[in-house]
Amino acid sequence: MNRLTISLFSLLLLSGCAPSVHQLRPVSGDVAQFDGRPVTKSEQSGIVVVASFERLDMQYVALDIEVKNQTDRPIEVNPADFHYAALNENQDSLRNRINPVYGLVYSAADPQREARLVTVKQAQEEKRLRTARIINTVLLVAAVASDVASSTSARNTRDYGRWVNNRVAHNNMYQMVAMKRAIDHGTFANRMQRYEYETYRWKELALRRTTVPPGESVRGLVYLPLYKDAHYLKLGFPVPENEPVSILFRQEQVKPDRRR
Repeated sequence: MNRLTISLFSLLLLSGCAPSVHQLRPVSGDVAQFDGRPVTKSEQSGIVVVASFERLDMQYVALDIEVKNQTDRPIEVNPADFHYAALNENQDSLRNRINPVYGLVYSAADPQREARLVTVKQAQEEKRLRTARIINTVLLVAAVASDVASSTSARNTRDYGRWVNNRVAHNNMYQMVAMKRAIDHGTFANRMQRYEYETYRWKELALRRTTVPPGESVRGLVYLPLYKDAHYLKLGFPVPENEPVSILFRQEQVKPDRRR
């Protein structure tokens, strides 16, 4: 079997074992296909919400949301006002485990609050790295002092076996300190890179809190906390003195289209 045949066989195996993809599909409102994905629209008292599933983003489900103001007055749009009720396969409300009287309802993330929390996390990570550097320095100084003392003692007693064991032991100590330093810096870099993305997400991608004048609209991503056990998500956006704008999504795991 030549290399080309082996490669094609491996590709077929990988495509057959491709992992499923988390997806939300709108099943209410005026559903239409745009750019290969389903988009829906719902209206209440002149407030129109256009929504589609964007992606699974860490612990959040990201929805592409546009809010249109077709009333004769300005409206306040706050992404944190979006919420969803978690439903089962029969579209009945799932119950809160702590208090079964209440259904499971989740509010969307507040981008301003989350951005502030990321700033706090970044400061904590920088402090953690500074502490790790101090600890690493103390460990290195202790290893050097021990090495000097034990090496001197071994030379004075002219015990070659003891000197060899001392070298092996302290070389291992130096390697452990070096490994800890590398792990500390690697962990710091990985976390800071994630925090930089989160900052970009909350400040640039997320729907912003704003006042929308009549005839205008605002668009951005709304981040809903992921709850995998729900079969349906009933998205709601409050409307003053009326029922909220409501959109129903089906939540499922699907296999990617192999033809793409």
